[in-house]
Amino acid sequence: MLPTLGLLLACQLIGEVTVRTVGLSLPGPVVGLALLIIILRIRPALAEQLRPTITVILGHLSLLFVPAGVGVIGNLEVLSEDWFALLVVLVLSTLLAMLAAVGTFLGVRRLTEGDKLRPSWRILPPTRWHVG
Repeated sequence: MLPTLGLLLACQLIGEVTVRTVGLSLPGPVVGLALLIIILRIRPALAEQLRPTITVILGHLSLLFVPAGVGVIGNLEVLSEDWFALLVVLVLSTLLAMLAAVGTFLGVRRLTEGDKLRPSWRILPPTRWHVG
């Protein structure tokens, strides 16, 4: 577990250092995740070694939200003053994120399925009913 956790943290560290050195306007963990994806594409067998560690991390993901909750409680005066503006921003950003996710899904589906998505409408001849 420690070597795989070390690999995850090393990718994040390399991402942070790269962003700060080059001056990219991306979060360091995103660059680290891209690096991890490249490593996993080069060595696919590594994915099975990472699976147990990642499963444990995802199983305890709610613990990572504790610092954010403490930050919210620490800034209650901001929430009480600007609650309406924050509510509008939260609703709009959620809707935009959902629209972006749907658009991405549809785009990827269109790229991966290609001609399968085009409807193949056929005009069938009318059926003649004879009552006799």
